[in-house]
Amino acid sequence: MKSHELREKYLKFFESKGHAIVPSDSLIPENDPTTLFTSSGMQPIVPYLLGEKHPMGTRIVDSQKCFRAVDIEGVGDNRHTTMFEMLGNWSFGDYFKKEQIAWIFEFLTKNIGLNPKNLYVTVFRGDEALKIPRDDETVNIWQELFRSANIDAKVIDFAEKNGLQSGRIFYYDVKKNWWSRSGVPINMPLGEPGGPDSEMFWDFGAELKLHENSEFKDRPCHVNCDCGRFLEIGNNVFMQYVKTNKGFEPLPKGNIDFGGGLERILAVKNGDPDIFKTDLFAPIINKIEEMSGKKYDESASTYGMRVIIDHLKAATFIMGDNKGISPANTDRGYIIRRLIRRAIRYGKKIGIKKIDWTVELAKEVVNIYRNIYPELDKNKDFIFDNLIREEKKFEKTLNGGIERIEKLLNNYTGDTKEFFLDANTLFNLYQTYGFPIELSIEEMNKIRAEKGGRHISKNIESNILTSFQNELKKHQNLSRTISAGKFKGGLIDSNTETKRLHTAAHLLLVALREVLGDHVLQKGSNITAERLRFDFSHSEKMTPEQLRRVEYIVNEQIRKALPITCEEMSLRDAENSGAMGVFKSKYGDRVKTYKIGNFSHEICGGPHAKNTSELGEFTIQKEESSSVGTRRIRANLKRK
Repeated sequence: MKSHELREKYLKFFESKGHAIVPSDSLIPENDPTTLFTSSGMQPIVPYLLGEKHPMGTRIVDSQKCFRAVDIEGVGDNRHTTMFEMLGNWSFGDYFKKEQIAWIFEFLTKNIGLNPKNLYVTVFRGDEALKIPRDDETVNIWQELFRSANIDAKVIDFAEKNGLQSGRIFYYDVKKNWWSRSGVPINMPLGEPGGPDSEMFWDFGAELKLHENSEFKDRPCHVNCDCGRFLEIGNNVFMQYVKTNKGFEPLPKGNIDFGGGLERILAVKNGDPDIFKTDLFAPIINKIEEMSGKKYDESASTYGMRVIIDHLKAATFIMGDNKGISPANTDRGYIIRRLIRRAIRYGKKIGIKKIDWTVELAKEVVNIYRNIYPELDKNKDFIFDNLIREEKKFEKTLNGGIERIEKLLNNYTGDTKEFFLDANTLFNLYQTYGFPIELSIEEMNKIRAEKGGRHISKNIESNILTSFQNELKKHQNLSRTISAGKFKGGLIDSNTETKRLHTAAHLLLVALREVLGDHVLQKGSNITAERLRFDFSHSEKMTPEQLRRVEYIVNEQIRKALPITCEEMSLRDAENSGAMGVFKSKYGDRVKTYKIGNFSHEICGGPHAKNTSELGEFTIQKEESSSVGTRRIRANLKRK
């Protein structure tokens, strides 16, 4: 099966069950200060899971492009990527467990023809301390469905300790089978919804685990272990509780959030656990093989090729996402730079010597997805130009790292024949210069040889690498802690202060267009309860006079106490009515439009104030460059 067939089958299947098909949202979240990227299909849907009315109704389905920066270091096996598509369907207080489980079972086993004998599921064990019961209802639904396929679905608890035990359905705790935006229940703030989930796994066969060199061959095998035998392909989330002062109480109506990996389900359908063997990656592999002279299936090349494919694909998607984000040293730009440079490092490792080779692979990515995500084709010149520049910059970075090692050697007072750098120094080279640990060791050996010494012993090299990895893990854990801390606050903050600033952003856009011209379009925004950050298309620094004029126009509309009204209509009617809609690729057939008097008219999801008189005094704090051709304004509102 080809990827476009699977994607289409999924969307059409749930459309036949009364779901409205909606397009993928941007990879760059709007008005969400808690995260840099859209990392799951659920993320853009959170406002509707929390009660806001979706313009397309109570049942929707999509295929959402996602990116997870925390998985960068984990890429290299046959199933993990940073960039992927999440097939998703949702119910906003409509159907619940019985319908969802039956439909996804029907889709997998009948619509695309997977053998139910290879399908295994997990459910929530319950938590006595939290007074949340075991999810026996979901177990009963699954047992009935397996029975309809002539499968006796044995239920097992504590498989993580005792192994599979011929089970089909497995209980796990809150760490595995509970979902909320904030993670496990203890981290959830009051008023936060969450609930148990039921994950689905595909069994590729015991032989993947039991080969002689497997580190898992003597451990109990269960569906959530990492031996490679089982592959998670989807997760049914049952959002049915809310955290209160009294504990976890049932919601009046439960919501459904399903997410399934397109690439993983496609690999399962095609009978190969390596997702890179699907049509979503094969043309890129062919190009890498051509440029490197290596084969993907050669053990020395496979890992590096997977890293290259994933990282350049992800960088292409982020830069091609209509927001004009380029490689940089901070925020999203830093992630792009890190992806590109890691890909270049592994390109060197497998022998790619061609100039501007990253562009050749980006072209393959565009070709694969151009009909599904046309923004990639539209922005291809921007993507290619940035890749060319970044390749050249990284060459200078590598040279800078070599110079730094040579300077350190010149300051070394001991025997240069025995010279080597400690792990902390090497980690600082990695962090500061982006200089790879492998290249650092190669350079040290080269310098030692020039001074008449021998290569660093295997023991010393092993100790250096282990210490380096420990430092790297500390850094990653710190980054994850910071991310988790930000995530606790929720994805979409809809408090009064945020509504006021969101409304001010609409006024700001119109004011900028009046002062600078109609070429000004919104390129992104980030709004918290304390401040507004607004990116817009403009190539020159604004003058103090222009900034004062923009401030005056916005505050003039606030003083007029303009009413703010919302209307739902079709996208075509919204466009015909003159409503601005910058990010049209993310809209469905029905949209919300907001009018601020006769001053502003935009397609937007909300939230907003009721009247501009609620806003207070608008003040621009800073105007600066965001990226090439994009400026950024930071502003706030002061209560009068």
